[in-house]
Amino acid sequence: VLCVHSLLEHTDVTIMYDNEALYDICRRNLDIERPTYTNLNRLIAQIISSLTASLRFDGALNVDITEFQTNLVPYPRIHFMLTSYAPVISAEKAYHEQLSVAEITMSVFEPASMMVKCDPRHGKYMACCMMYRGDVVPKDVNAAVATIKTKRTIQFV
Repeated sequence: VLCVHSLLEHTDVTIMYDNEALYDICRRNLDIERPTYTNLNRLIAQIISSLTASLRFDGALNVDITEFQTNLVPYPRIHFMLTSYAPVISAEKAYHEQLSVAEITMSVFEPASMMVKCDPRHGKYMACCMMYRGDVVPKDVNAAVATIKTKRTIQFV
């Protein structure tokens, strides 16, 4: 809140994070009873690393950072992105849980996956960008997005 004026004037894209939401994610998903700033920073680092992965690794469907601004910012002053990340699971559970593309896609729209304490189901999405890492087939992504659109639980402008 203290730096919103500077962010409005001097940034093109702003990724928002909320300590309260990050604390909840650490407690609920990572089984950390008393999260520290180190835990929060590691979570943020993982998200930023995922956002910039296409700059570091080759891939057929990679995206450039400038494409975020082009595709997600409708007006220069409306450049605050709500970030979600899934799955967030502890290292112990990572070896035992196998999530489908549809499950991951649905979970990114859940309030529990948001990096800001809010419920986006009470509003509308102006734009959306989902980035997948790993062995993901575009057909599975298209099917998951089609399912979301038909359920109409998430509203787009």
